[in-house]
Amino acid sequence: MSDPGLRERKKARTRADLQRHALRLFREHGYAETTVDEIAAAADVSRSTFFRYFPTKEDVVLFDDVDPLMAEAFAELPPDTPLLHAMRTGVTTAFRRLPPEKRELEEIRMALVRSAPELQAAARERSGITVTAIADRIADAYGRPRDDLDVLVFAGVVAGARLTAQTLADRTGESYIDALDRVMSRLEDGIPLDGLTLGSHATRLADGLVEQAAGSDGTADTTRPEQHRM
Repeated sequence: MSDPGLRERKKARTRADLQRHALRLFREHGYAETTVDEIAAAADVSRSTFFRYFPTKEDVVLFDDVDPLMAEAFAELPPDTPLLHAMRTGVTTAFRRLPPEKRELEEIRMALVRSAPELQAAARERSGITVTAIADRIADAYGRPRDDLDVLVFAGVVAGARLTAQTLADRTGESYIDALDRVMSRLEDGIPLDGLTLGSHATRLADGLVEQAAGSDGTADTTRPEQHRM
C-alpha cells in the first residue's frame, strides 16, 4: 500500500521543479516567448503532466506556497500587536523563513509578475492584495461591516504598500521583501509628507496629474486597464 505522504511529497517536488524551470526560461527568454512545451521538456515531463499541475502557463508564475508560513508567523504574534505591524511582520517573516533557493525563486517570480503586464492584474486578484479582498478579510475577522470606512481605508493602505514596495524594488534594486519592510515601517510612523502644504506647487502638481492621465497628445490614455489609472 502506497504512502499518501510520499505521494504528496513527490507531487510537491514535481510542481516545484516545473515552476523552477519555468521561471528560469521566462527570465532567459521572456514570458510570452516561452511555451508550455519548452517548460515541460526542461522539467523532463510531458505536456499533459504540466497541465495536471498548472491549468495555464499563467498559473506556473502565480503559484506560491508562502501562505502556510504567513499563518505560522501571524499565530506567533502577541494578541495586542497593532494590526499594521502584524501585517508587516507576518508577510516579511514568512518570506525570510523560506530556504535560500526558494526565496531567490520567489524574488524572480515577483519580478517577473512586475515586468509582465498580462500577469499583474491576475496576480493582485489571486494574492488577495486588492483593496476589496483585504477589506473583506479584515471586516469578517473583526465582525465589522464590509463598507466600514476605516476598514476600507486601512485595506487601501496595505494594498498601496504592496504596490509601492514593488515600485521601490524596481527603482532601487533591493529585494521586494526588504522594500516592503521599509514601506510598512514608514507607514507605522504615520502618513508620509503629511506636514507638507500646497504652497506654490499647485500648477506643477496639476500638470503632472494631467500628463499621467492623458496620452502625449493630451487625449485620454485608453491603452491601460482602468484599474491602473490614478
